[in-house]
Amino acid sequence: MAATATRTTEPDWLTELRERGRARFEELPVPHHKQKGWEFTDLSQFDPEGFEVVGPGPLDTRPARPAVVEAGDHPSLRAVDGAVEAGGGALPEGLTLTTLAEAAVDHGDVVRAQLGELVLGGDKFAAQNTMAWNRGAFVHVASGARIEEPVVITAIQASAGAMPWRSLIVVEDGAEVTVVEQYLSSDDDLEGYFNPVTEIVVGQGATVNYLCVQDLAERSWSLGSQRARVARDASLHWVGLGLGSGQGKLRMETDITGDGASARITGAYVGQGSQHLDYDTTQEHAAPHTTSDLAFRGILRDRATAVWSGMIKVDPGAQRTDAFQESRNLLLSDGAHADAIPGLEIEANDVRCTHAATVARLDADQVFYLMSRGLTRGEAERLLVGGFLEVIAGRLEDAPFLHEAVSAALERELERVLTNGLD
Repeated sequence: MAATATRTTEPDWLTELRERGRARFEELPVPHHKQKGWEFTDLSQFDPEGFEVVGPGPLDTRPARPAVVEAGDHPSLRAVDGAVEAGGGALPEGLTLTTLAEAAVDHGDVVRAQLGELVLGGDKFAAQNTMAWNRGAFVHVASGARIEEPVVITAIQASAGAMPWRSLIVVEDGAEVTVVEQYLSSDDDLEGYFNPVTEIVVGQGATVNYLCVQDLAERSWSLGSQRARVARDASLHWVGLGLGSGQGKLRMETDITGDGASARITGAYVGQGSQHLDYDTTQEHAAPHTTSDLAFRGILRDRATAVWSGMIKVDPGAQRTDAFQESRNLLLSDGAHADAIPGLEIEANDVRCTHAATVARLDADQVFYLMSRGLTRGEAERLLVGGFLEVIAGRLEDAPFLHEAVSAALERELERVLTNGLD
């Protein structure tokens, strides 16, 4: 994927940042299966430079499947390949929503201070995004502002090739906002490479809900990084849904840097066919009296595979940390496979850190019990699978908008994955 030509109005500092990304990209090899963190995702058939960056597409393009969140009257940004438009009418006071390229010029002080600070070149694909992103979103919430309506960002890939997409979300001290970011394809058979990076900055005492949905075509590659920094007494609830792509890996890193800060990470993925989904999560506690709670659930059928690798890091001095992580997977066929790999790195002595991981089939005794109460086998299996996923939506009960959106999305995926029955 070659870097696009920069705009004549692009500031010098951004050109220099791109060059740092380019140098890192050229330095790093394509990861291989013997490299830590890439043991389960095979990139031997993938060439990150083998895709041309897509150009602007018609903005009336529709995604292959319904978006999890429709923009409606909400503050919104919609992109098709390289073309971007804003919608939703007048923005609430305290909210800035624009393209990242425009923000680099019009809001240069904020963007220069934050862009690339959390994600620059941690792996080859993050470095590639840093050098080559051609479109993206910028969300800024002023100090103390409370944005009632969710902000909806929709990126649709409509052309074969590469779509490097970058978002920067900066929420100042004491502010509140809900942001939805969704990655979609225009065609179920689209072959492409979606290369996303998202950086989230949560200021002191701020409250942020962030939902990211990956629902790309199942012939697409998706390789990206997302990272959040949570300041003193701030709260972040980060929700990730993995519903599409054929091969992919997403890094989700949360830096809890301020005393009293908290982060909740909730994830769900549903795979079928030959899909492969790889999530690499980190909860890093760098300050005392901080909390984090991660829960991932996955459903796989056919020959689909998934891996979740999670790490809780507690830095020296981060006493009274309370951190938890769990990954639970339900396999609906003999050919499906999941790996769940929790980890702990603790450098403080007054902490509580725990983890749990399971990979299992439907419980035959539970199925039998429900059938003995008059349900058919199909009804019993659907009830059990639905209950397994509903735990994820239940974690969102304090955020009604996200609860409704995620519940509906998981219900839709449940119908799709059970259409052909269970093995």
